[in-house]
Amino acid sequence: MYHRFNENKYPSTNIKMDIFMEHMNIIRSSNFDFHNPNNFAEQFNIPKAKKKILITIDDAFESFYTEAWPYLKKNKIPFILFVSTEPVGKRGYMTWEQIKEIESNDFANIGHHSHTHEYLIDVSNEEFILDIETANKIFVRELGYIPSLFSYPFGEYSKFMKDYISKNFKYAFGQHSGVIDLNKDKFELPRFPINEKYGELKRFKSIINYFPLEYKKIFPEEKQLFENTNPPSFKVEFFKEQKNLSNINCYSNEGDVWEKSKTSFANNSLTIEFREPFKPRRGRINCSLNDNGKWRWFGVQFPIKVDKN
Repeated sequence: MYHRFNENKYPSTNIKMDIFMEHMNIIRSSNFDFHNPNNFAEQFNIPKAKKKILITIDDAFESFYTEAWPYLKKNKIPFILFVSTEPVGKRGYMTWEQIKEIESNDFANIGHHSHTHEYLIDVSNEEFILDIETANKIFVRELGYIPSLFSYPFGEYSKFMKDYISKNFKYAFGQHSGVIDLNKDKFELPRFPINEKYGELKRFKSIINYFPLEYKKIFPEEKQLFENTNPPSFKVEFFKEQKNLSNINCYSNEGDVWEKSKTSFANNSLTIEFREPFKPRRGRINCSLNDNGKWRWFGVQFPIKVDKN
């Protein structure tokens, strides 16, 4: 997942174009194919499918159009561009004409990224629905359709939001790290966020070679945390046939400090006993497994309700 390109004053969301192009070269030299998102639905449920790399860009910043788009177009590299409708045409963002130009190419896919791109998890359920419906009307007016792929702003979602999105879209992406496999929930799909800090070439080579750390179910299903549910009772239920599960290592950032998690394993289930509550705005857990030399990975993100009083 990328955002800005060559906007160096925003290092937390920016990638330098020379590094981005090197990322694409690393993918090619590693003999991975790029995944065309227009085939996403038909390929999602194929068991043991060959791994492909999916490129996604959030927010439709103007720097994507001026910096990355010419390179992607020349090389016909597939991608999803997730668009929030409210900022379109404003300073620093793409215009609808530019979005339509991109959308006309068969290797590009326009995704839905809400209307306002606000912290939608902090608004009422009614305001959330209104935001999505407002964007829907604008997409129909400008593109003639509502995109079927959705990306949660900031990767934040409650169970209500996810349930609503699941009834109105085909797939939805978060911002928790991990590798997609057919057992992942179609409405909380992981992505590896890439920026100047986390786009370093050695790390990038590692993450594109990760395999999915599959699981049957993660608890709690409600990812939004409140004062009385923070820290959560966290459990991951795995499949019986999975191997080397005792090799799992997890790290979490409760108390705003990343440390190795206190884990226990029984009956094919992993539990984490958190040291203290997570601090706003997000709690994160990353787990990895050395499976006979194959590194497997999944991440979880918990948005935390902020008390405005």
